[in-house]
Amino acid sequence: MTEHSTAGAYVTQGSEFVRDQNYLTTRITVDGEEGWPVEAGRYRLVVSRACPWANRAIIVRRLLGLEDAISMGICGPTHDVRSWTFDLDPGGVDPVLGIPRIQDAYFKRDPQYPRGITVPAMVDVPTGQVVTNDYAQMTLDFSTQWTAFHREGAPDLYPEPLRDEIDQVARLVFVDVNNGVYRCGFAGSQEAYDRAYRRLFSRLDLLSDRLAGQRYLVGDTITEADIRLFTTLVRFDAVYHGHFKCNRAKLTEMPVLWAYARDLFQTPGFGDTIDFEHIKQHYYVVHEDLNPTQIVPAGPDLSGWLTPHGRGSLGGRPFGDGTPPAPPREPVDPAHTAEAMRG
Repeated sequence: MTEHSTAGAYVTQGSEFVRDQNYLTTRITVDGEEGWPVEAGRYRLVVSRACPWANRAIIVRRLLGLEDAISMGICGPTHDVRSWTFDLDPGGVDPVLGIPRIQDAYFKRDPQYPRGITVPAMVDVPTGQVVTNDYAQMTLDFSTQWTAFHREGAPDLYPEPLRDEIDQVARLVFVDVNNGVYRCGFAGSQEAYDRAYRRLFSRLDLLSDRLAGQRYLVGDTITEADIRLFTTLVRFDAVYHGHFKCNRAKLTEMPVLWAYARDLFQTPGFGDTIDFEHIKQHYYVVHEDLNPTQIVPAGPDLSGWLTPHGRGSLGGRPFGDGTPPAPPREPVDPAHTAEAMRG
């Protein structure tokens, strides 16, 4: 029996993929009930632009305007069996935390930490220890606990009247799509792969039907549910279609979802967080059992992300009563974006 671990996930030969979902669930809250109060400048969000789970946190932080309140450390796109590393920074050390690996912050919290060393992670700067890596709750807390530090005009990504529906849709998206692509890619048997493949595309078909008549997944504005679906869709053709064998159709061959994804991509706060080169490097280099040559594909052509999508005809107000965020303070390398493919 062999296993391959990646960002908190593993696959076992002959079995179905199972994701390790045991996270550090400590919450940073206004009342500080769990010992970690909301406090501007105290915490550092550690991410990798390659990671879809971290990408959610990057988008939400940017849409809400939390850059001044929560600093961000960016790990490189690849990692070894030990940890994500800060190899993008001078000397390979995070300039705020003073560590070369996010693993060091996990071991500050628990010297015997037994789980996957994952991003995103919220790190307490004074103590250097990870507070939480519970990515699903993390972004909800950005919306509900950090309101004192939201920018003027920040959208409501988790409106209270719609929370039950957002939670329901987000759960289906996680099980069948966000995690579904991994169940295809890391299936340990033909039977497990076939089940995952059918479930993934069945859910994508249902989501396409839902989005054919409405611009966003829940209500008439962007919500947490859209962010969670977007981070998988934007990686679909670049890695999941080929690398994970999710190949019934490319995203560009699914008209409704392709238009929906382009609509979000062209919305400030979404496409400007996407580093396609980091995404491809991570999946094709780190997953050596799936790609033993570690050759990173040159394609796909990214220029289509910038083409008209026509979704405005469905109505909707992207930011509700709010406004778009300002240009990003931590911009993606222009050579790694769809903008580089324009013309």
